[in-house]
Amino acid sequence: MYLWIKAFHVISVISWMAVLFYLPRLFIYHTENKDNKEFVKVVKVMEYKLHKFIGIPAFWATIITGVLMLVLNPAVFKSGGWIHLKLTAAILMIGYYIHMSFVRKSLEKENYIYSSKFLRLYNEVPTILMIIIVIMAIVRPF
Repeated sequence: MYLWIKAFHVISVISWMAVLFYLPRLFIYHTENKDNKEFVKVVKVMEYKLHKFIGIPAFWATIITGVLMLVLNPAVFKSGGWIHLKLTAAILMIGYYIHMSFVRKSLEKENYIYSSKFLRLYNEVPTILMIIIVIMAIVRPF
């Protein structure tokens, strides 16, 4: 059963990461084209559907399967410091995703609180966290 849960966890993470990579890119397009009302109208729909129909289900599937794996294998907490760094990075990723939801709602109301320059930097956060998570899960360096 554990390996099935792990497989669904990996599938969920891949789907969630697609959203974490693409949604901020849409935010950049949205912000840089805020004067083009027709374009903004299309991007708002894309942001909404990506978040609601892929992001939210993938987010919850990732969390549920991740927690299930920890419950089924609590000994992992004694396997080294790697798991603590991995979980810390995962919690930061969750916070990032929740913040993306607020950014999306702000843009939906045409409240442009972040510049495209900020959003370009913001877009790199999930990549850095993903690198940490994958290295910790696969290499387990400590």
